[in-house]
Amino acid sequence: MSGQRTTTRYGTWCLGYLIYRVIYNVFFHPLAKIQGPIAWSATRLPFIYSLLRGTLIHDVEKLHRKYGPVIRIAPDEVTFAQAEAYPDIFLSQKDSKAFLKDHVWWETQPGLPDTILSAINPEKHAHIRRLLAPGFTTRALRDQEPILHQYVNLLVDRLRDCCRGTEAAQIDLVPWLNFTTFDIIGDLGFGDSFNCLQDSRYHPWTALLFSTVKAATWVASARYYPLVESILLKCIPSSLMKTQTDHYQRIADKVDRRLNFEVERPDVLSHVIKKLEEEPLPIGEINSTFMILTTAGSETTATLLTGIMNYLVNCPDKLNILVNEIRHKFGRQGDITLDALRDLPYLNAVINEERWLSEVRSDPTSPFSKDRDEAVQPFSLGPRSCLGQNLAMAELRLIIAKLLWTFDFEPVTELPPNTD
Repeated sequence: MSGQRTTTRYGTWCLGYLIYRVIYNVFFHPLAKIQGPIAWSATRLPFIYSLLRGTLIHDVEKLHRKYGPVIRIAPDEVTFAQAEAYPDIFLSQKDSKAFLKDHVWWETQPGLPDTILSAINPEKHAHIRRLLAPGFTTRALRDQEPILHQYVNLLVDRLRDCCRGTEAAQIDLVPWLNFTTFDIIGDLGFGDSFNCLQDSRYHPWTALLFSTVKAATWVASARYYPLVESILLKCIPSSLMKTQTDHYQRIADKVDRRLNFEVERPDVLSHVIKKLEEEPLPIGEINSTFMILTTAGSETTATLLTGIMNYLVNCPDKLNILVNEIRHKFGRQGDITLDALRDLPYLNAVINEERWLSEVRSDPTSPFSKDRDEAVQPFSLGPRSCLGQNLAMAELRLIIAKLLWTFDFEPVTELPPNTD
């Protein structure tokens, strides 16, 4: 009986505490005056549910439409849909009020080293960034250009194979664009392509990248409740957690092989090796950082390319303008170079527009209904802005130019695009 009383007393105490926290969060919390849905303001659970479903970005966008540009989406979290918020949040501040990265999202799991993304300490982040920066300069990109051409030419060859023996073919570009960006980042990162284009299929390892991102959302969800974090982590499917370990180990193996190369080549890691003589970095942090770069430098670019091609084929007048610009500029495919592509005004306009273009732009109630270039910063701002901007833009220009120079595209009308 005493055990039952203790359990009942403990349960009553927990229930009372939860009721207290809900009342406090809704009415007395410092953020209580900021508008937003009551359920999201009262507890973190709606946020976590949306996160795990993979609909958070869409749900938050809907909430902004309903409540305005500044809303509360959790007891201790506010989101802004205002371009003016970018400098305050991301740029360096002269005083001590600079925003640090959220440890829930970015702090590495126990036993895993920091990365350029997870380093919450600004000095630690700056150290890792200094080591990587030489591999992403304009000069480095000039040396890396032959590698980019190698894989983009292979993409064109593979698509030609798909069209062989017929005047036209229905091709899903999405996997092919992913194959290309995965192969490029593999070669530039470790001197070791994933051979996705060569084999015309995803490397078994690339599936780990997508699973690793999914696992990270589960880990972050558990961290929101530190008192029971260890228990919640045990509820995460073991297969998901294993993908993170496998992903890291495969990266470590690739980095180790690249460090033992005797032939110098113009990849990113070669620049890191040179800088390590001046600024040492533990091998674990090198491995973890290149694990991040593999994901950030592949799927993101392929997604943007998919969006660009989608909008172009569904806007034939714009597509024709771009095709004419590219084919008028280059008499042969071999004439296409990164330097020449920088001077194509319509190509660059298309890429810059796609960075923030979406269907919501046609909605007059959307903040994207007007030309507000500053409203979206895909490469972020400030000291943590994306190091790979030059590489990403080079890939976008080169892939689009060679595809449109070689092929005529039109949409498959019976298969409407999924813009989600």
